Amino acid sequence: MYTPYPENMMESIKKVEATRAERMSAEPRRLTADEKDALLKEFHPDYNPDAFAEIKVGPNKGQKAPVELAEMLHSTSRILNEDIDLTKIDYDVDVLVIGGGGAGSSCAIEAHNAGADVMIVTKLRIGDANTMMAEGGIQAADKENDSPLQHYLDCFGGGHFAARPELVKRLVMEAPDAIKWLNELGVMFDKDADGRMVTTHGGGTSRKRMHACKDYSGAEIMRTLRDEVLNRQIPVVEFTSAVEIIKDEKGQAAGAVLLNMETGDYSVARAKTVVIATGGAGRMHYQGFPTSNHYGATADGLVLGYRAGVPLLYQDSIQYHPTGVAHPVQIRGALVTEKVRSVGAQLVNARGEAYIHPLETRDVNASGVIRECREGRGVEAPGGQQGVWLDTPMIEILGGEGTIEKRIPAMFRMYMNYGIDMRKVPILIYPTLHYQNGGLEIDGDGFTKAIPNLLAAGEVAGGIHGRNRLMGNSLLDVIVFGRNAGKRAAAKAKETEPGTMNLDHVAGYDEELKSACAATDEVSPKLLPQYARHERQI
Repeated sequence: MYTPYPENMMESIKKVEATRAERMSAEPRRLTADEKDALLKEFHPDYNPDAFAEIKVGPNKGQKAPVELAEMLHSTSRILNEDIDLTKIDYDVDVLVIGGGGAGSSCAIEAHNAGADVMIVTKLRIGDANTMMAEGGIQAADKENDSPLQHYLDCFGGGHFAARPELVKRLVMEAPDAIKWLNELGVMFDKDADGRMVTTHGGGTSRKRMHACKDYSGAEIMRTLRDEVLNRQIPVVEFTSAVEIIKDEKGQAAGAVLLNMETGDYSVARAKTVVIATGGAGRMHYQGFPTSNHYGATADGLVLGYRAGVPLLYQDSIQYHPTGVAHPVQIRGALVTEKVRSVGAQLVNARGEAYIHPLETRDVNASGVIRECREGRGVEAPGGQQGVWLDTPMIEILGGEGTIEKRIPAMFRMYMNYGIDMRKVPILIYPTLHYQNGGLEIDGDGFTKAIPNLLAAGEVAGGIHGRNRLMGNSLLDVIVFGRNAGKRAAAKAKETEPGTMNLDHVAGYDEELKSACAATDEVSPKLLPQYARHERQI
């Protein structure tokens, strides 16, 4: 008998198998709006009052933020006591792009297209980003029986009607062209025998509009964008972090202070326009959650923009993906793509009950998993981690033998590395910290509020998805708003003359912290998470 799990988990699997035939004949019903609201308020981590702190300084003073982010916003600048010579210009460009993921790369490509002298600076390597780790696909309403209007309604409702309408409109209207652009660049989308793109459902979608590259869509998109950046010979300064935005006497963005992550040396980049595309914050591990994010996702862009004077929007809203790995422990928190559910797997508790529709929105499904575990219907893995089953053998039963290897091959290989054959047994999941719903406040063209010549694109920007993001809209977001930022930054650079550079706002922010008695012992931006344990030597 095939037994990849401990005895208690295998006993639960027997109950899952016993109910499978019945569950396949009738999907769980969709929750009503009132049922969803009640579930979210009781179990979603965003409703945990102990997890948030009041912001004491800056544009969002008096509002709340996750405790870990508030600590960063109240921390001291890394360069406060450093001697930064702004008269010594190390890099001088039209457009400075901070971040080398999907948004930053798309931005640089379009700025270069527009004739701008553009440079990317990234604290790891180009492509070391959440874009690379996105799996399930990218949305676009580009088929019959669908439209950008329908896509808009799905996005707006899925985000609890909190998104900025002008941003959602741009997202959905430019989605078909984003797919066409990527396809022409060489992205290998899944296609049928006639060359027509294969599309599927995602949570909260009313139409099949998810375009994918197996279950490594982000990696394929990032591969293509990275190659395009390098083929165009756009300068990329790797292992170098932007640690402060530089302004001029007009108050507009005029560059950034850079930190070489290997040598610890500082340098100065002057630019006519600056684009923050630093990605997310999963490695802040809000509320102790594991994360699906890449190593460098530490909310740097939020700190850079906020200290420069940019307001935050929905900084208290975080997406916990409902299906992160709960077992084995070696990959705990890794993403189990929503595509696994879109091709047939159900969420099932320890009793074998399909307690919720598998394609409810992410926040609703995450809350459902947490509820099942708290109320005693979860499965306990070695080490005490709770979770529920994702009944993956259903995929092969519904779609035929070989469906898993064909549609989600990366997921299959990941689990087989630990001796778990998801074709034969369910996999154990629990929510993982996945996406920063909020971020720097931008207008419809990507310019940040309050600071001229400073733009933001990708996960660092807020307002596009409201308070919950639908599957497939993040890869779309980085392309649509990354491309747009590149075009707008290049155009703005043509009419801009940088003034005398200064860092007055850094000292001013520090004084504000002291006046509010809010300063912490931390320095920011965080740059990298700290996982090493420092035990006292005897």
